[in-house]
Amino acid sequence: MSAVKLEVGSDGILVATMDVPGRPMNVVGDALMEGINAAVEKLAETNVKGLILTSSKADFCAGGDLDNISKWTRPAQPFDASMAMKAVLRRMEKQGKPVVAAMNGHTLGGGLEIALACHARIAIDDPKLKIGQPEVKLGLLPGGGGTQRLPRLLGIQQGLQICAEGNDLAPAKALSIGLVTELARDRADMMTKAREWISKNPKAQQPWDSPKFRWPGGDSRSEGGKQLWAIAPSIANAKSFGNYPAVQHIMSAVFEGGLLDFDAACEVESRYFAACVMSQESKNIINTLWYQLNAIKKGASRPKGPAPSKVKKLGILGAGMMGGGIAYVSARAGIDVVLLDSTQELADKGKGYSQGLLDAAIKKNRSTVEKRDALLSKIKATTSYDDLKGCDLIIEAVFEDRAIKAEVTKKAEAQLGSSATFASNTSTLPITGLAKASVRPKNFIGLHFFSPVDKMQLVEIIVGQETSDETLAKGFDYVLQIGKTPIVVNDSRGFYTSRVFGTYITEGIAMLKEGVHPRSIEQAGLQAGMPMPPLALQDEVSLSLSLHVQEQTRKDLAAEGKTLPEHPGASVIRQMCEIGRIGKKAGKGFYDWGQGPDGKGKQLWPELTKMYTPKPEQPSQQELIDRLLFAQANEAARCYEEKVVRSVADANIGSIFGWGFAPFQGGALQFINAYGTKRFVERGRELARKYGARFEPAGVVVRMAGEGKGFVD
Repeated sequence: MSAVKLEVGSDGILVATMDVPGRPMNVVGDALMEGINAAVEKLAETNVKGLILTSSKADFCAGGDLDNISKWTRPAQPFDASMAMKAVLRRMEKQGKPVVAAMNGHTLGGGLEIALACHARIAIDDPKLKIGQPEVKLGLLPGGGGTQRLPRLLGIQQGLQICAEGNDLAPAKALSIGLVTELARDRADMMTKAREWISKNPKAQQPWDSPKFRWPGGDSRSEGGKQLWAIAPSIANAKSFGNYPAVQHIMSAVFEGGLLDFDAACEVESRYFAACVMSQESKNIINTLWYQLNAIKKGASRPKGPAPSKVKKLGILGAGMMGGGIAYVSARAGIDVVLLDSTQELADKGKGYSQGLLDAAIKKNRSTVEKRDALLSKIKATTSYDDLKGCDLIIEAVFEDRAIKAEVTKKAEAQLGSSATFASNTSTLPITGLAKASVRPKNFIGLHFFSPVDKMQLVEIIVGQETSDETLAKGFDYVLQIGKTPIVVNDSRGFYTSRVFGTYITEGIAMLKEGVHPRSIEQAGLQAGMPMPPLALQDEVSLSLSLHVQEQTRKDLAAEGKTLPEHPGASVIRQMCEIGRIGKKAGKGFYDWGQGPDGKGKQLWPELTKMYTPKPEQPSQQELIDRLLFAQANEAARCYEEKVVRSVADANIGSIFGWGFAPFQGGALQFINAYGTKRFVERGRELARKYGARFEPAGVVVRMAGEGKGFVD
């Protein structure tokens, strides 16, 4: 069965309809390119006046076939595949007859590159339709001519931005910058406009194939080009710290392409594409953010027995920022929400969080007043527990205090039916202990959201000792229902994300106590690939909250006859809190906050180096980077060993989406795999000798090193 159906109409126009068999979306691979090549051969026939390339699937084309890409082991394989694709596209655009891409749905990656090889692009005017080159987000670059056609069509700066940032464009935006030729109302209108364009442009030619071609804004030699290339690498490095080779390779391909003719430039692009495919960073990202993430979304961590379920009515206890955020994402998914707090004012304020987000969306033309009002009508702000009657699920999102949580649990459960699920949004308190306040511990589970809820993708599902598979399945289904990514972990103090995330911050604080300069600590965090440096992040989280968690944990362990081991950074948190420097919420912590002219800036507290005097001899940045990454990865391995985290995929996805573990490393356990378990053990023991037992490699890694294995599900 061909991947492209060919049909010549009575007007002499060939319609080539992409429909890769056995795939939900069209992907670029041998089958699709063979079909397009057949269309190009048909186009050469004398009775054919032009070609419309479209799709019978919901989307135009989703990009490259990652299943195929992930199998390549030699640079020649991606290079040859890239050149073969471009050979077909060059024959198509140089045939001498007009070719139009009729973009009926998402047009991404290799799909956009196919469309760029057409002489015109007509897209349906749907704001949800995505157009772009997202390859960089998988550690790759556009290998089908994207780094060469885009700059020649839109100018170097615009083309570079689309390739290097990987963000999607809506059709209207694509039209405004010249990426799309025309917009259509629907599929029928799109096909009509495509036929009209062909009839009006019988001798269509690509701009770059014209003898009179001039680069929009100039090529890499122009004055504008010189100014751009003088600063672009510095801007990119300031954001990526050289951790994403694909960004550098994209810049190189665009820069060198701006010095060469089109065909020579395409060969250069293929060489950089091969370099990206062979990079460890790309392998890490594709393994985790494609294969493992998709497996999770398809239910790899969900119990197989229970039937699928949906929440129709949700109750939320606590209308703070977290409760308000959960209400918003749930109402957005079509769920009726009861948002309850101790006073009507607090409940209304929680609902107001949703209104604020929606009003901002209206200002940006991303929503309408009607849509806002419809969503807000699904949220009932109240103080009455009676309103919880009929809820399928309750999520408790009150302060991290056992007594308060127990009280609201009992009040809420009194209103629930026997099959309803009760969830706690706690970030640290063990679920089994909280479930003791419940009369139905089998129906009790943890749903740990991350702030801000509307932006953070992850929800950590915590299974208590008595939580049933049916309850876990319901929690899992709800997380998918609201468009979030679930990971499943077993009950433990701090669970997985809070426990491992804490090691990043506390290691940075321990360095401060040792006499490492705070600027070096912060820079090391960014160079390691973390979204925020450790001291600034501790300020954001709040030192007083961390101190509260420390004290609560110490009390809990004492009740069990155990002692909390003292981390080197713990005393620093106490000292800072004692002098009132409790973090961003107070305007002062490790940083002074609100220092800029707009009241939003921050700077390291000048007195910090007096409290913790830097040593005359400072460690290397790589030493600091290793400590920050090893502290997290080793703790993640311990969680896996202790069966706190149930799978490698959950551990990796949880680390990236939960606290921002360097995405180019592919997650905390993939970092160990890529580093090599044997090397990781050697380096870990070296760090343990210098800085303490917390770096002693987890037993599971030691065993794997001895067997020459890594973490796999």
